[in-house]
Amino acid sequence: MKLLTSAEMRELEGRAESAGVSTDTLMENAGLAVAQEIWMQLGSLEDRRIAVMVGPGNNGGDGLVAARHLFEWGAQVRVYAVRERTDPQWNQTVEMGVPCGTVSEDDNFEALEALLSGAEAIVDALLGTGSSRPIEGDLADIMVRLAAVRSRTVKPKLVAVDLPTGLDADSGRLDPLTVAADETVTFHAPKVGLYMQPGAAAAGSVQQVEIGIPPGLDEDLQTEVLERRAAKALLPDRPANAHKGTFGRVLLIAGSDRYPGAAVLAARGAYRAGAGLVTIATPQSIAQQMVAAVPEATLLPLPEYDQGVISGFAAWEMVRDELPGVDAVVIGCGFGRHEHSGKFVREFLIAPEVGAVQGIVVDADGLNLLAKDISALPNAAAPVVLTPHPGEMGTLTGLSTDDVQQQRLTLARDRASDWNCHLVLKGANTVVATPDNRARVSEVAQPALATAGTGDVLSGAIGALIAQGLTPFDAATLGVYLHGDAGNRAARVHGTIGVTAGDVADQLAMASRSLAGEEPVESPSLGGFGMGGGGDMGSLGQLGGAGGLGGGLEGLLGGPQ
Repeated sequence: MKLLTSAEMRELEGRAESAGVSTDTLMENAGLAVAQEIWMQLGSLEDRRIAVMVGPGNNGGDGLVAARHLFEWGAQVRVYAVRERTDPQWNQTVEMGVPCGTVSEDDNFEALEALLSGAEAIVDALLGTGSSRPIEGDLADIMVRLAAVRSRTVKPKLVAVDLPTGLDADSGRLDPLTVAADETVTFHAPKVGLYMQPGAAAAGSVQQVEIGIPPGLDEDLQTEVLERRAAKALLPDRPANAHKGTFGRVLLIAGSDRYPGAAVLAARGAYRAGAGLVTIATPQSIAQQMVAAVPEATLLPLPEYDQGVISGFAAWEMVRDELPGVDAVVIGCGFGRHEHSGKFVREFLIAPEVGAVQGIVVDADGLNLLAKDISALPNAAAPVVLTPHPGEMGTLTGLSTDDVQQQRLTLARDRASDWNCHLVLKGANTVVATPDNRARVSEVAQPALATAGTGDVLSGAIGALIAQGLTPFDAATLGVYLHGDAGNRAARVHGTIGVTAGDVADQLAMASRSLAGEEPVESPSLGGFGMGGGGDMGSLGQLGGAGGLGGGLEGLLGGPQ
């Protein structure tokens, strides 16, 4: 499934217009889809009280179309607009007899408060993809009152049209006045911000609907949601006549006196993701610790400069001799930040002997060491996958963690291009980006994964998938999917608080098993959209009255106030 930026959505609408599908047709289809979604969730619409909040743009037009259909199907619909509109959508809504009112007619927002208090469902059609401005003025007053109603114990359900008002379509940033929705009905394809935090958390259940954009017009758009079906297609074959060499050899250059466990976790991640053979290259003083922890792995003890710190040149000579027959390398997990280690990482990337491997995964301290001199990266001898968390991405780019989080997709894409590498920006809704501007975004935002060592497990898994013959992009994609599913599984077993990286590593195999169809797939919980009574309508009284063609607040509220 594609993800769209606001600019890409405008481009698609323009392409549709050129293909003979007018903006009015798209709007009619969008509004109908919103109304149908509400109908499917509510069941019967007869006399259900629905407030439609309308802004000045096309998003508001979508809301007006939805209001007309819901009214026609028997719901008690009332439209409240930031300001009166003069377009055909507004005129048709008024002419149909749908009660419509505006801020200019509502002293102190008393009618709005009564309308929201009595509604069973509210449609947020105030701002859509075309707006990134701060919420202020009358719109701010409306959002404050919407938030107050939604904070009640018994509250109306809130359905957002394309995006919740105040959610940035491209980054997921939220205006402080954004009110989280129960459901977002998004058109043609979800917007990027719906899969970026904190926007994803404010969107509720995201329902994608088609609005008549001809197929194929978005084929050149290169951002996708990382879905189960796509991940399943990437699983490496496991032929019955295989041997351990069939599934590749991973060399882990990892660990230090302080962080020996990082190498262990990466090795467990690699094996659980299907690697045939894993070799751990680690400082010789800690090498024997690995035997009991990962008895399946072979060891390459490396000479040391100091306790637990490799000696750069001597270590390289041993690793170089080991490279023939290695399919993928994972470097940096728990490596420490000594300058000898840093020189090793940077020289390793550009060494001609490394060019025979299918890919190099750089993680953790490897990233921090690389940040001191990034110049080797674009000239790496083999394809490189970087796997930074937001803090490490900040170190690599010189940005604050907050700045990284506010531009995750854009930043990952730009740096993957600049550095000629594949980039996995970890965190909630992990982003995988390529040097040629493709990107995939994970659906998973699992707090159980926010614990030490889970990144080492992911690096090992990606290395294992490269060793099994996947391209770096596909290996990173599948690794992120399996890692996220493993985190979800571990959380179900242990709870989100008690999960450890080892638990995630253990669940990787179960995630692969499920994806391969070797166990029943659990049915996802769709959640409820119960539209039970939303409280007394108070001063709305005769809300069912048509209120006359002109609408106004008397029509909106069913009579004089």
